[in-house]
Amino acid sequence: MKTYLIDDDQLAVYLTEQLLRAEDFSNSIHTFGSAREALNTLLGEGQEAAPQVVFLDLNMPLMNGWQFLDALHPYKAHLLGRCFIYILTSSLALADLEKSRQYDLVAGLIHKPIDSGEIRAIQSRLLPGPGPAALWA
Repeated sequence: MKTYLIDDDQLAVYLTEQLLRAEDFSNSIHTFGSAREALNTLLGEGQEAAPQVVFLDLNMPLMNGWQFLDALHPYKAHLLGRCFIYILTSSLALADLEKSRQYDLVAGLIHKPIDSGEIRAIQSRLLPGPGPAALWA
């Protein structure tokens, strides 16, 4: 499974990547310090090579998480059901939760730091069978 981890906080990236590896979550983890870099890579690789899971930080300079989601809107029909985006946030604002529900590609909102239980819950939702249920932390 191909996974993108998009966050400008290098410590958060390191810790999340180590946890994903410890939980054997993905055989291909690509980290990005900016949403624009991740978007360019995703679009450059083509929609067929899109990651199955994206962990997306909201608060980043230049292009924030919301802008990344808006930029994916034209590709939504192709990505829906194939690419599941989990927002990572340190914010406790209910407005973020409500806004995230407006994006069909967002499968859940997770408060940082992500933990093993949340990783296993996401894994269980991605297993073959009925469509994945949303994870709203």
